[in-house]
Amino acid sequence: MTSPRRPHLIALVLAGFALAAVQGCTTNPATGQQELTVIGPEQEASIGRDEHPKIIKEFGGVYEEDPELNAYVAGIGARLRAVSELNNKPFTFTLLDSPVVNAFALPGGYVYVTRGLLALANSEAELAGVIAHEIGHVTARHTANRVTTGLFANLGAAVLGAALGSQAVADLAQVGAAAAVQSYSREQEMEADTLGVRYLTRAGYDPHAMASFLGSLQLDSQLEAKLAGREGREAEHSLFSSHPRTGDRIKRAADAAEGTLVAEPKVNRDGYLERIAGMLYGDSPEEGFIKGRTFAHPGLGFGFDVPEGFRLNNSTEAVVAVRKDGAAIRFDGAQVGQGADLRHYLAQDWLAQANLVNVEALTVNGMAAATGVARGQTRSGPVDVRGVVVRYDANQIYRFLFVTPAKVTASLDQALRETTYSFRPLTAAEKAGLQPTRVELVRVNAGDTHETFARMMPFEDLPLDRFRTLNGLAPNQPLQAGQLVKIVVE
Repeated sequence: MTSPRRPHLIALVLAGFALAAVQGCTTNPATGQQELTVIGPEQEASIGRDEHPKIIKEFGGVYEEDPELNAYVAGIGARLRAVSELNNKPFTFTLLDSPVVNAFALPGGYVYVTRGLLALANSEAELAGVIAHEIGHVTARHTANRVTTGLFANLGAAVLGAALGSQAVADLAQVGAAAAVQSYSREQEMEADTLGVRYLTRAGYDPHAMASFLGSLQLDSQLEAKLAGREGREAEHSLFSSHPRTGDRIKRAADAAEGTLVAEPKVNRDGYLERIAGMLYGDSPEEGFIKGRTFAHPGLGFGFDVPEGFRLNNSTEAVVAVRKDGAAIRFDGAQVGQGADLRHYLAQDWLAQANLVNVEALTVNGMAAATGVARGQTRSGPVDVRGVVVRYDANQIYRFLFVTPAKVTASLDQALRETTYSFRPLTAAEKAGLQPTRVELVRVNAGDTHETFARMMPFEDLPLDRFRTLNGLAPNQPLQAGQLVKIVVE
């Protein structure tokens, strides 16, 4: 493929006018600003429809265990949509079966929140604030504006040819699922906050709820930093974006709310908590469970342990464990032919680019396996890589990839070998004993403290921080007798 020639300056100017004519300059009813976009509302709706199934698949599917909770989320969204500038357009509100605290929107009115976010929120008004913020991204047409900015930033003959031709809409569909989770600009986040406060107010909710939830997000990001061994380094990052940081947005959202009056604003704290009582918390049975340093999957029937100091994270694609010094473990699965040589698969297929040496066969708890090592170079220095492949049944294999900074490889060698040999089929009793964790409500009695409830939760690491984060509590914030609080139980 050859590179296109750079068009003459006059041609660029003329093409720019032609590009502007695709949709023209319009006034956005939500922001009141003049907009120049290359895609219109119909194209945005088309992109949303096409990408919606991909989002559902990528983020764990719809949370189907509680249809009433789905309807509750959709009902809040419908009330907010009705007071937006796009009240005559259809919106789709989806509760995703993901433990990650997340929310985002696709063009065309597709708004998503995760059950992880519902667990973090502490009132209906806080959840409404999140949804209102995402509606703000849609009404302000931030995705369309980002696409347009990108086109102008990359203006060249090839881009112009595509933008002005019949392939334009199809090419723009590439914004899809990836764009949904990209960071917006600082100005766009602030604008979505402002619009969110507007919609909260119009719908009768307490506009201060947006600031209180942003405070919970800050606690959550601080907790995640602690768990990952990065305390103080990323404490202000939020799910919405690292631009602006959460602290800045809390102040801005609070300032906006101060100038907004709502007669008898709706908060609905206890009613909201009762709605989410019993909801799954953390990993779903379909994705397997993290129990301390053990990952176990009752459906697939296996488990393994990671060394002390590694923190496990589970996703739909892989299980990853990381340590403060940069050592990491990745575990996933693959399909191979029944007669495939595991050594050949390891060195010539899976890790062909690593140039493995010392490739050898071994046995892991009665299962055929193979391993090999390599040395790699990163920006942080040399690393050692070890790949392990274990045949679980005729066609199913599971894979460990161990990556360690060269300076700690020797000290971790025995512990990582133990991880390899900890991979095992689960017994029937072990499978039956694996139960998901759920949100449960407890009423505070006189004399109860944060520590009282932290001891009730099944976490080995930072249970007190987890309790406070779950309930949006500052360390010195007292509990009131009769108050409902959330805990996590098995």
